[in-house]
Order: sequence, then C-alpha cells, then structure tokens
Amino acid sequence: MSRKPRPLVDLLVSIVIPSLILMKLSDDENLGATLALVVALAFPIGLGLYELIRYRVKNYIALLGLISVLLTGGIGLLQLDSEWLAVKEAAIPAVLGIALMISAQLRYPLIKNLLFNPAILNTEKISQILNERGHTRTFETRLFNATYFISGTFFFSAVMNYLLATWIVTSPSGSAMFNEELGRLTLISYPVIAIPSMLMMMAIFYFLWRAVHNLTGLKLEEVLVVADSDENKR
Repeated sequence: MSRKPRPLVDLLVSIVIPSLILMKLSDDENLGATLALVVALAFPIGLGLYELIRYRVKNYIALLGLISVLLTGGIGLLQLDSEWLAVKEAAIPAVLGIALMISAQLRYPLIKNLLFNPAILNTEKISQILNERGHTRTFETRLFNATYFISGTFFFSAVMNYLLATWIVTSPSGSAMFNEELGRLTLISYPVIAIPSMLMMMAIFYFLWRAVHNLTGLKLEEVLVVADSDENKR
C-alpha cells in the first residue's frame, strides 16, 4: 500500500500539536513537565511508527527524523544538559550531509534515492535516451554536482539548528520552561530552517531537471512519473 502525501496532517501531528502541548500544558497545574513531554512526543513518534509498520516506508531520512524525536525525549526525560539538545539538532542533518558527500564517491550516490528516483522520474526512459545520445557520463557529473548542493542544504540546517537551539532553549531539561522553549524551537525552526531548505531543494531539483531536458530533449511532463501514469490510464 502506497502512502499518499498529507502535508497538513504531517505538519499538525509533527509540529503544531506537540509544540502547543509543550508550551501550554507543561506547568504543574496541567500535565507537568515530564508528562507533557511524553504526550507531545507521542504524536510524531506514533505517526512515524504507524507509517513504518503500515506502509513499510523505506525512507532513511524519515527514520532519522524518528530517531531525532526519540533523542529529544531522552534528553528531556533524563534531564541532560540542554547543550546536548543543540548538539543533537545539529548532528542529524550534519550526518546526512556527510553521508551524501561520501556516497558521491561511491558507485551509488544517495541523490538517486532523493531526486533521481523511479518514484518521481521515469528514470528508465531518461537513462535510455542518455545512453543513446552518449550523454550518460555528462549526466552523472551533473548528479555528482547536485549531491554536493544537497549536502550544502543539510549543512545549512545543521548550523541553523544549532544556533536556534542554543539561542532559544536555555532552561534546564526536565523543567516546564525547557518544554516551553522546546515547543517554541519546534515552531520557529519550521519557517526559519525547513522552508528555506525546501526552497533550496526545489532549486536543486530544477537544476537536475534542466540537465535532463538539455541532455535528452524531454519535456517535464514526459519524465514525471505522475504524468506518465496519467497518460497510461487514458
């Protein structure tokens, strides 16, 4: 069973609801710091586990996101120094950026799973035409360059995550103030980090698409899987 995109549900469950719980229900008059943290993190953890089990999603980035949430809960529940939160926030995207750079030196760069993916593009048709025109090596070079561009977006996220976390979350972990600051961090990081990173990814996809178009002559509607499958239904 394939998973249909649900950006609004993902935004509410992973960001908005947990942030509101942390900011509004962490005081002793409501849930308290510990229970509020557990309840807030239960939403993204529950959604992540549900999708892994029901849809058998083989998405390593999503899995890292789930691990990140679990680490956040561990820092709060174990009452570790809040500095570890900043380290954790920076470590996840930094690891992804490094993994992409390493993969660029290997036979199967990870960018093929991110952008040049059979679920997004008709890679078989593209590869066939590239081979016929003798442009396969040129396209591989473009993919190599795009890998470094994407690594840059992850390193941008790592730096911004660390700066925001050290700026916003300053209270001792395990306290109500820590929860409130964590909720504020979750809300602010979306427009400050996630949206710019998304725009950069769109620019990289455009760069890749231009490479495909220039080397194969194919139009966008001819290479997108959605467009391709719609034509087959007619």
